[in-house]
Amino acid sequence: YLKISKLALAFAIIHSKPLGKSCKEYTEHLAKTVSEQDFGWKLKVEALEAEVLRLRQELLLNKICPRFCLENDAPAETLLDQECINPVSYSSQLEDSGCDMSNDYAFDSLGTASDFHQSEHGNTSKRWLEKVPPLNLCCTSKEESLTAPVQFLQHLLEIRKLSEGGILQADFTELENDSFTICNSVSRLLDGLTVFYNSPKFPVSNFLTEAVCVLIGLITDTKLSNHVLKKCFKKLEEFKKNLIQIILRNSNVNRFQELHAVSHTLVLLGRNNVLRNSLISLLLSEIHQFAEQLLQAHQIQAMYDITQYENIFPLCMILEQLLQNETEESNVSSADYDGEEKIKFLTNLDQIILHLSDEFPLFSLYLWRLSVLLNSAQIQ
Repeated sequence: YLKISKLALAFAIIHSKPLGKSCKEYTEHLAKTVSEQDFGWKLKVEALEAEVLRLRQELLLNKICPRFCLENDAPAETLLDQECINPVSYSSQLEDSGCDMSNDYAFDSLGTASDFHQSEHGNTSKRWLEKVPPLNLCCTSKEESLTAPVQFLQHLLEIRKLSEGGILQADFTELENDSFTICNSVSRLLDGLTVFYNSPKFPVSNFLTEAVCVLIGLITDTKLSNHVLKKCFKKLEEFKKNLIQIILRNSNVNRFQELHAVSHTLVLLGRNNVLRNSLISLLLSEIHQFAEQLLQAHQIQAMYDITQYENIFPLCMILEQLLQNETEESNVSSADYDGEEKIKFLTNLDQIILHLSDEFPLFSLYLWRLSVLLNSAQIQ
């Protein structure tokens, strides 16, 4: 039947092709016309789905707290603290080079993000949540897809904050009846962030920083995170894996801004207790796998991917930052994250460092420092 259908279609194209066009050209023209029609329908469907989700978000907010939705036309400053976060600034960076970095966003010699040099080690996600400013809806096309989920999730966090303070009465049992809306919003937020980090535009707007902070605040909130983690944990894991692969596979000549933007987001995610352990395991696995590949290439004098070698260092800096936080916070045990990945990483690590130290001294030094942090956490 399929062969007969293809033959019939071929005869129809041959008999209907206009003069002056070959069968191949006419077939390509027809295929392009059909694909454009399909693309138009897909855009319409996506727009309708987005509108349905927005209406579901409004309905859920109204069920949880009708008063909040009625008074939501009031300035957002009345609901949130006036204090604002200091987002990552790229104003001093040259877009054509990507090498110059502002002091607010540089990693120091220990791979520690400067904006995390704080005297206290409290719940940083909660502190960021309290400082999230009102959303700026004047955003670029890539950010437009993030507007609805960010707004919805931020409103949920605002209601939680105000209800805990006794300002509003809220019924969060409605989330049990409509978990689809919050999970779909989180999923769309993660997809939008992934699209941005795959091809970011500089300077990065404050809106993207706010979106990441809202995501972290949602996961940190115990009452809201339960609904998210039940159905979105795999999506969150996929998001972290995507960010790691974006770093490893980036081969742009001037890619340093992009690498540091993604690294900054991973460090923010890793400072959340819920996401930290799995992120450490992912980083251990990637770095160990690359170290073994590099050792094998070195032993047989084969070519290795110099771009991936350069890109592995941001992952080392992120992992070092997270492991330092592990050892500094006495209430967090190193045994919480995947012990199997830790054992794999430390297995034959001394031999790997020994063989690579002459040819790759910087990478070997990082491997040694990471092993020291892992062993010191185990001793503690």
